[in-house]
Amino acid sequence: MRLKLTCLLLLLCSGLQSVLAEDDDTLRDTIDIGEVVVTAPLKTNPDLLPLNVTQVTSKEIEQSGESSLMPVLVSKVPGLFVTERGFAGYGVSGGSAGAVNIRGVGQGNKVLFLIDGQPQWAGVFGHALSDTYVANGVDRIEVVKGPSSLLYGSNAMGGSVNIVTHRQKRDGVTGRARAMFGSFTTQKFALSTGIKKNKVSATVSGQLDRSNGYRANSDFWLANEFVQINYAASSRWSTGGTLDMTQSRAENPGTLQDPLENMWTKIFRGTGSVYLKNKYEKADGGVQAYINWGRHKVDDGNTPGTTPKDYIFNTADYNMGVTAYENLYLWRDNTLSAGIDFQHWGGHIWNIGKEDPSVRTAEAAHHVNEIAGYVMMQQGLIDNILNLNAGVRLQHGSVYGNVWVPQAGFIVRPSSSSHIKASFSKGFRSPNIRELYLYQPANPDLKPEYMLNYELSYKQYLLSGNLMFGGALYFIDGKNMIQTVRVDGRPRNENTGAFINKGFELEGVYRISPRVTLSANYSYLHTNAQTLYAPKNKLNAEVNYTPGDFSFTVDETSIWSMYNGAPESGKESYTLLNFRGAYTLQAKVPVTFSVKVDNITNKHYQIIYGCPMPGTTIMGGVEFKF
Repeated sequence: MRLKLTCLLLLLCSGLQSVLAEDDDTLRDTIDIGEVVVTAPLKTNPDLLPLNVTQVTSKEIEQSGESSLMPVLVSKVPGLFVTERGFAGYGVSGGSAGAVNIRGVGQGNKVLFLIDGQPQWAGVFGHALSDTYVANGVDRIEVVKGPSSLLYGSNAMGGSVNIVTHRQKRDGVTGRARAMFGSFTTQKFALSTGIKKNKVSATVSGQLDRSNGYRANSDFWLANEFVQINYAASSRWSTGGTLDMTQSRAENPGTLQDPLENMWTKIFRGTGSVYLKNKYEKADGGVQAYINWGRHKVDDGNTPGTTPKDYIFNTADYNMGVTAYENLYLWRDNTLSAGIDFQHWGGHIWNIGKEDPSVRTAEAAHHVNEIAGYVMMQQGLIDNILNLNAGVRLQHGSVYGNVWVPQAGFIVRPSSSSHIKASFSKGFRSPNIRELYLYQPANPDLKPEYMLNYELSYKQYLLSGNLMFGGALYFIDGKNMIQTVRVDGRPRNENTGAFINKGFELEGVYRISPRVTLSANYSYLHTNAQTLYAPKNKLNAEVNYTPGDFSFTVDETSIWSMYNGAPESGKESYTLLNFRGAYTLQAKVPVTFSVKVDNITNKHYQIIYGCPMPGTTIMGGVEFKF
């Protein structure tokens, strides 16, 4: 079935190519698949980094029709996968989904999420919260596949995902409003607007999602609000700030084998930052102060026929810090980058009685301080045909002591339309509060997990940039993994785990004509560990056809050989076929009508064992742009 669907996509593209070749013998435009430009924060020039980077553009996010960024990442980034347990919402606490892994590395928050360069993870349990990463107001996503710890420190062990928000670039007022309705009484509303006048610009956005879910007791709602203000004091100095808040409530019916009643989670997450940047001929950089905080309430529920628990679990956490960086351009084709990072994170947990909220039990509060400095040199040689990169970071944690993080590599550009990258890098993850201090397995003497990454990649552009293809090989050696083992008959967290991951990735984009684009990516992972939710094979293929004011997209996602927690090491394999169509009515205020059909073949599958995913789902909507 998977092979038939893939062939169908390729045949459709081939047929469209022959039909449209007569319409347009010359391609007037080129496809936007160039190197990424990271802007938040500009810790260094990304064009010179020997790391494998994938950019997801605002156009791709818009065409997806998704309100969450997670499904977009899965389809657009080879080697990246996200767990799901249902139609809407990822949740927190027991049975939650939304775990992200890159090349099989990710469980336990080994992939760092950032919003405009700000680290995003809960201070107590150390995990990212996938429900908070919404599509509204996002300009692009920059994904580093492989360690980003040299620049960002802990939790960027397996890679980093930087969500770059939209900034108003031209004077005046712009905006968009969208409403979507579909299966399971699902409703999605989004509004964003931007304004710019002279040196001041601002953006404001909001989003509301609601769904009854496709299983009983799986209701979900989410609200998100975002505000950003920027001031260009001069051509050399700029400042600004952001505030992003998310509220969510999700019910969890449990698994088919172990159903639950009365299980729900409420979360509030907020993140804010202020920055000051400079830009001179021989130097640029800045300083940024940020805070990420949250409050979670969880009712762990009860199995049918048993007495509900008499308490609500509460957490309040924070993750705050300051980062300062500067890039110096000392001589030709040279960049020297240096920076200092300070981070203070932790939080408080407790139970509140349902009958008497004044009764508080199982209280605990802890925090950790981390400070780090890094330096990196980039040097171009032979008119930048060869570019060398090397750097090191020293990070000190109040719990675990010192960690050294080296990185080295090179880029070779045989021509202006191709490059070869090779790199060695180290990534690490600090133990979180739960692993250090909470519950019986806690061990305050834990050391950071770390991995060594070796990578070789190649990318080539042809046909005036209308064709791109590339690939990457990697080898990952993970050590000091934190695992719960039996010590003197009792469970205890220890740095005992290790793994070897190796594999390759392929990707390509071919703009056949201004109307037709074909894209595909494939990843293969071999690991010596039985890693949950890390597909051995992952394939995404897409055909996009845009005749005039219409737009049609057919895409396929295939997963082979993925451990999903089933007994006796069961593996899951499935193929999904999706369709998106839209029509834009050109007027003074353009109006776009859209329809989105997922899982057209009504495939039955489980990403997390015991949590069946929905069959065919339909969403329709309307969007206004002004």
